[in-house]
Amino acid sequence: LSILQSVFGFPSFLGKQREIIDHVASGGDALVLMPTGGGKSLCFQIPALMREGCGIVVSPLIALMHDQVAALREAGVRAACLNSTLDATAAARVERELLAGELDLLYVAPERLTTPRFLGLLERARLALFAIDEAHCVSQWGHDFRPEYRRIRPIVEMIGRKPILALKATATPKVQHDIQKNLGILDAEVFTCSFNRENLYYEISTKSETEKK
Repeated sequence: LSILQSVFGFPSFLGKQREIIDHVASGGDALVLMPTGGGKSLCFQIPALMREGCGIVVSPLIALMHDQVAALREAGVRAACLNSTLDATAAARVERELLAGELDLLYVAPERLTTPRFLGLLERARLALFAIDEAHCVSQWGHDFRPEYRRIRPIVEMIGRKPILALKATATPKVQHDIQKNLGILDAEVFTCSFNRENLYYEISTKSETEKK
């Protein structure tokens, strides 16, 4: 709660956020189904700050990576990303920061995660957790299957077991099972959050004759 308030500026948790954070921070695996805008990011950002080492966040969305890293840095969190938009000099700087223990969160594209160079970095770095965003990409039944996501499980097993947090807005039972099976987290706690958004509503009003013209 102190991290939530002092770093992110929110007075209290929403829905199951605290329950998820407690579970992951204590070393548990989790599959989180939470609607867009429901606060998924805090569910891995806060545990990464609570645990020793750097939290690795796998995401296929480069624009989202940059937005989240910029917001985290503004909040004083040591965050960075590795993807195809970085030149060799910038990428090397991030790699040095990871090995020096100077990062709290590192966002990585799945294609970068599976390269031999990055695997070597992971073996030498101190890691806090693995967060798999857009986790439906793991599943062949998902709408955006990415083969690289199938290589995450052996990577995690190779470098030593760390908490895995898979996140998605929605997923059918079939996709949920496929995510858990292919990430090796069949015993993970599944958190399904309410999709009721009280701040969103539909309103229909009748136009006046003047407005119709």
